[in-house]
Amino acid sequence: MSKVTGMETFLHDLPELPELDDLFSPKGVILDAQMQAAKLFGASQTWFLVGGTTCGIQASIMATCSPGETLILPRNSHISATSGLILSGAIPKYIMPEYNSHWDIAGGVAPSQVERAAKELEEEGITAAAVLVASPTYHGICSNVSEITKLCHSRNIPVIVDEAHGAHFGFHTKFPSTALEQGADLAVQSTHKVLCSLTQSSMLHMSGNLIDRERMSGCLRTLQSSSPSYLLLASLDAARAQLSDNPETIFNQAMDLSLETCHQIRAVPGVSVLDLANFTSGFPSIDPLRITLGVSQLGISGYAADEILCGERHVIPELVGSRSLTFAINLGTRREDVQRLVSGIKFLSENFSKENELEFNMEDGGCEPFSSITMRMSPREAFFAKKRKVDIGESLGQICGELLCPYPPGIPLLVPGEVITEEAIRYLLDVRRMGAEISGASDHQLSSMLVCNV
Repeated sequence: MSKVTGMETFLHDLPELPELDDLFSPKGVILDAQMQAAKLFGASQTWFLVGGTTCGIQASIMATCSPGETLILPRNSHISATSGLILSGAIPKYIMPEYNSHWDIAGGVAPSQVERAAKELEEEGITAAAVLVASPTYHGICSNVSEITKLCHSRNIPVIVDEAHGAHFGFHTKFPSTALEQGADLAVQSTHKVLCSLTQSSMLHMSGNLIDRERMSGCLRTLQSSSPSYLLLASLDAARAQLSDNPETIFNQAMDLSLETCHQIRAVPGVSVLDLANFTSGFPSIDPLRITLGVSQLGISGYAADEILCGERHVIPELVGSRSLTFAINLGTRREDVQRLVSGIKFLSENFSKENELEFNMEDGGCEPFSSITMRMSPREAFFAKKRKVDIGESLGQICGELLCPYPPGIPLLVPGEVITEEAIRYLLDVRRMGAEISGASDHQLSSMLVCNV
């Protein structure tokens, strides 16, 4: 290990010493670092996270939802939201995001959908405890958080934004507005993604007066390690300092590279670039540093394209889909990196065409993976229920006992407590056949599934 990282890593991997402060009761350097981060990101309070944005999403749900209360959230929320439902005992009220079957990609949610969900609950005599929105999505699609927060705050409902992929928003004039700028009460950001902190380090930002600070701190104490890594904490402070040096210009080069790359790829035959025109819900913006490329017109899946690019061109996508590849431009991206990407895409275009044998039926239009959901048990009830393993053919109509999630991007297809449908099984088998990993499956071959004993 020391040959890889050098001895300095071990010299700075320190335990909780008085001079280094206490993450769960900060009074010194950690408090100062968090206050400086709050000022930079426009928050009233910021917490450093050593359990990633996953931990922040879980804590945010626990801090706003008590057992039996309802959380409104998009179906294409990250797996951390599902674990947050299990930990809190909250009941999900799902919003179905707009789904583009040609790309096999789900978008954001519209304010009208959030309002409709809130009204449906009110007709049952229920007020939602919180609303969770993922903006931007993994593909960079942003929802209208401003309008969503206005309609939620009119009902005194707090808004949590999973802003894992948007920590850089606010640091270039052409970036989308941040969640806090749009009135969100809580925003959780993966500082380690587009910014430069170490993997697993994130920040949780709070604004407004709808969130109980002490309850939030208590949730974080419950979920985070009592021995946090000071390397992770220091990297968060360093990422903040790096931005503070030149916040208005730091992303200029990354932005120029991204625009240049998109322009070149749009000229490549058989390859398309995802943009807001691919959706009809009027999403306000898309992250210009996220480049999602469609390869279905070349007659290959995204998984096959990934194998070729990685194996022959040393180009590694951020995210692989059944019909697309997503690339992330960030502060470390160099011109030679994007040149290698463009060269690899041209190689695909020159060697594949739609006359090749397709790996999926283009006429089919894709199977909408979020349709026909019926919940028979809450996620928490199903998680703790007795279970048995059955052949996948016998699972149809049973109550799912495990979380089945094609990964990346970590969007659950079946959640514990839901009825297993033919559409869900078909989609799982299709993406498994095309090379996707199914996270959470007790049987990685998908010949069997866990179901609840009821």
